[in-house]
Amino acid sequence: MPNMMEMTGGEIAAAMETMAVAQQNDQFRKAMIAGADSLTPKGKHVMTAAVAARGPDFQLAATRAVAQDTTFTEDNDPYKDRTFGTVTVEGERLFWKIDLYDEGYEWASPDPANKRVTRRVLTIMFPSDY
Repeated sequence: MPNMMEMTGGEIAAAMETMAVAQQNDQFRKAMIAGADSLTPKGKHVMTAAVAARGPDFQLAATRAVAQDTTFTEDNDPYKDRTFGTVTVEGERLFWKIDLYDEGYEWASPDPANKRVTRRVLTIMFPSDY
């Protein structure tokens, strides 16, 4: 994070929003394995047909890998909001992506940092599915 003393009020607000979204996305991903509670952001977890076709053991390994992912770089997280990542499962590279929707899953969230009005959809896919 840049030096807040050198930031404008608007830049500070934007950085705080990004940090809130990143924290919520981490919490949402981790809940796939650890379990959700009343504080976990709401949403759905899905995988592409190609990932599902690899069978339940691969699906579980992929879900665990995504839930436990902590590798965020400028390449896979340029906006620092943790909406995208890459993991390797059984020698196969996978992407995961979180999209932020409104409560009806129809449009973009009106306020991504507000988990009361934001619904997440996490998709696990092969790079060729993207």
